[in-house]
Amino acid sequence: MRYSRQTFFLLGLCLAFIFAACGKSEPPPAPRATAPPAAPVAPPPAAPMTPPPAASAVTVTTVELGNQIGADKRVTQQITSFAPKDTIYATVVTNGSAPSATLTAKWTYQDGQVVNESTQTIAPTGPAATEFHIAKPDGWPVGDYTIEVWLDGQSAGTRTVTIKR
Repeated sequence: MRYSRQTFFLLGLCLAFIFAACGKSEPPPAPRATAPPAAPVAPPPAAPMTPPPAASAVTVTTVELGNQIGADKRVTQQITSFAPKDTIYATVVTNGSAPSATLTAKWTYQDGQVVNESTQTIAPTGPAATEFHIAKPDGWPVGDYTIEVWLDGQSAGTRTVTIKR
């Protein structure tokens, strides 16, 4: 039987692979010398937490409407219908205590036109009355007007008044 050169070459190549696969592998390289790990850095101290704004301890209990107020800033007789030359008073009655609270009264005409807007800062220590008013010496146009009261930026209610001839 005669073997060709190619056969011997292939046989040699196979044996080389077998010996390579069974051979001793080299050990992994030794770890390199590195600087010791840095000490953990402490996080900066936390900034003091600012508490979320607390819900107001003051509430609007009622809005009184009339054309006269007493020394206690309360409407003397509550009405919702006014003459064109009346001064319109709105007494915002609140309850509760707070070092500071903001009341805003926004008056609008029936078409949404803002007639007046005013703000007062109060520091109530229990029941309190805060007075707002609008006046127009030459007379208000006939129609419906709305007052919306806001307490610390939150709507606390609306009331409607009518100007009649």
